[in-house]
Amino acid sequence: MNILSIDIGGSNIKATVLNKDGVPISEYKRLPTPVPSTPANVMATIEILAKDLTGYDAVSAGFPGYVRDGVIKTAPNLGTEPWRDYNLQSALSTTLKKPAKVVNDADLQGIAVVSGKGLEMVITLGTGFGTALLKDGRLLPHLEIGQHPIKTDKTYDMYIGQAAFEKKGKAHWNERLKKVINILKTVYNYDRLYISGGNAKNIDFKLDDNIALANNRDGIKGGALLWRES
Repeated sequence: MNILSIDIGGSNIKATVLNKDGVPISEYKRLPTPVPSTPANVMATIEILAKDLTGYDAVSAGFPGYVRDGVIKTAPNLGTEPWRDYNLQSALSTTLKKPAKVVNDADLQGIAVVSGKGLEMVITLGTGFGTALLKDGRLLPHLEIGQHPIKTDKTYDMYIGQAAFEKKGKAHWNERLKKVINILKTVYNYDRLYISGGNAKNIDFKLDDNIALANNRDGIKGGALLWRES
């Protein structure tokens, strides 16, 4: 069983075909996330990406928002209103003519990068702030921690996302990230934390021994593991 794995981000949409073990068997394709990022525009972009990717039996997608049973509930960095209650899982299955599964994008990365031992947390530092929690390698109910206030007038998304990095600069952003990690350490008491996303490369301080950087391309391998779990 080969799987078309799609990572829908606030800045880019990426796709590749994986074998059942999560090993890429096609090239890694990427296109900018369309603006406006409506369901129709995103689906059109996915169709373009998938056009030259063949030989897959099923589809997995990670989406930057709250997803329940393949239906989008929130899409903070794409625009929630057009996406609210949109059945992305059904749309992908209909458009690509294959069975599909859709989960939060950080959850999709999480099942690919964790060790599978203990309570593990994955955070993604990209357009927004994504999170996933796993216990012994199994996904726990998704929490949109990025939308929780860290200050009176700022959510984690606003505090540590791409817009904050550009506005405050690398040094100030790193100080903010230190604060966020300390909060997560206290609140979740994780055994291991993994940091992924485009801005992970900008971290300039020493991380704790139980914190590791994860590659975005490793994360997309979760598309295969999502089907293996089921």
